[in-house]
Amino acid sequence: MAIRVLIVDDHKMVRKGLRTFLTAFPDLEMVGEAGSGEEAVRVCGQLRPDVVLMDLVMPGMDGAAATEAIRANCPDIKVIALTSFPEEDLVQRALKAGAISYLLKNVEAEELANAIRAAYAGRSTLAPEAAQALIHAATRPPEIGHDLTAREREVLALMIEGLNNGEIAARLTLSDSTVKFHVSNILSKLSAESRTEAVAIALQHNVVRK
Repeated sequence: MAIRVLIVDDHKMVRKGLRTFLTAFPDLEMVGEAGSGEEAVRVCGQLRPDVVLMDLVMPGMDGAAATEAIRANCPDIKVIALTSFPEEDLVQRALKAGAISYLLKNVEAEELANAIRAAYAGRSTLAPEAAQALIHAATRPPEIGHDLTAREREVLALMIEGLNNGEIAARLTLSDSTVKFHVSNILSKLSAESRTEAVAIALQHNVVRK
């Protein structure tokens, strides 16, 4: 039996090109196509393809969101992210959403066919650019303030507003000693010598996002 493939892309010419590509391989069969993430989720529920070729950058529901929805509704369907963009955040979002593979649209036909076969068998294929993005993310130093707790971020936000310990305690309904403990932790985690330096570091590195 041929591997049943669904094509998802908001550009009609891309879908047409992929349709033509699939006809060259007798073990691959295009069973449908979708021009949006929303349509892809609906069509997957109806056709139950084996593999989905998923564009990521689309208006409305993007490819990562569509992938997550498809995998939640039809966990047996394998999704291959097929995009023009190797950016780190896109790679991470797609794989976190449940895509089994990540390829760029300049992939050779035989490579894409092999990736579809591999996905059907439960094996991943990553474009070199996507693999490099994952390596970069794994080896990048953690962001400043990454280890602050939710409560410490609340206290830091009020420090940025200029409140002292007593005012922070009143605002958050905490004891003065608890606030003092949180402030001490914040200074330690930000490697700051003073409240003023901690606030400066937090503002410089956008530690507390509005």
